[in-house]
Amino acid sequence: MSMLHVFDMDGTLLRGTTASMEIARKMGCLPELTRLESLFGCGAMTTRDFASSICRMWGTLTLSIVDEVFRGAPWIHGLPEVMRDIRARGERSLVVTMSPDFFAERLRSFGADEVVASRFPSLPFQEAPDPAGILCPADKVTAVDRALSRHGLRREQCIAYGDSHSDAPLFDVLPHTVAINADAYLRARARLQYEGSDLREAYGMARRRLVDERHAEEEPPADRRETR
Repeated sequence: MSMLHVFDMDGTLLRGTTASMEIARKMGCLPELTRLESLFGCGAMTTRDFASSICRMWGTLTLSIVDEVFRGAPWIHGLPEVMRDIRARGERSLVVTMSPDFFAERLRSFGADEVVASRFPSLPFQEAPDPAGILCPADKVTAVDRALSRHGLRREQCIAYGDSHSDAPLFDVLPHTVAINADAYLRARARLQYEGSDLREAYGMARRRLVDERHAEEEPPADRRETR
């Protein structure tokens, strides 16, 4: 049976931070970005408002700066190895994030097969982002369902890895989920929980659970087992 492995980026693959925070740190506007994230976190700002605000804030951002930030970001250990193992098994990996596509698309260099992210204008910014291209948490479910349909898979053939409230809509509809260094809200919705800094360990947990469940399904009822 083939599988689709879905990964959140901010706080999951990026340990303890977000793409926007790392870019803001490099651009010298981290306090301003922190204020925006606080507004978003308390519901005072939508993802579209947030996207428009960071475009105005990052008027001098260039692709070379994004490359530098991406290379120096605190990625979870074992990320390329997990992506290679997924591909070697004939399965697929998908990163779904509300962060900018100009940053998230670089995860293909680590082996991600597909990336779905908020669409931003070309750098350096000359215009505001199209609101229709900016993702919200519910869009993660839509993106995953579309990927499953393309590959002829069901939700039961999908494992999602995430860390926060934005992953909750996806965790609520998928049977196989792994909370990685997650907040209490998401841990309560996750099938498995992992605390640590190595994706290979979280991925291994998910693999073992799948094997155990398949064995349980194949095992005959107690009254039909052979006795020796």
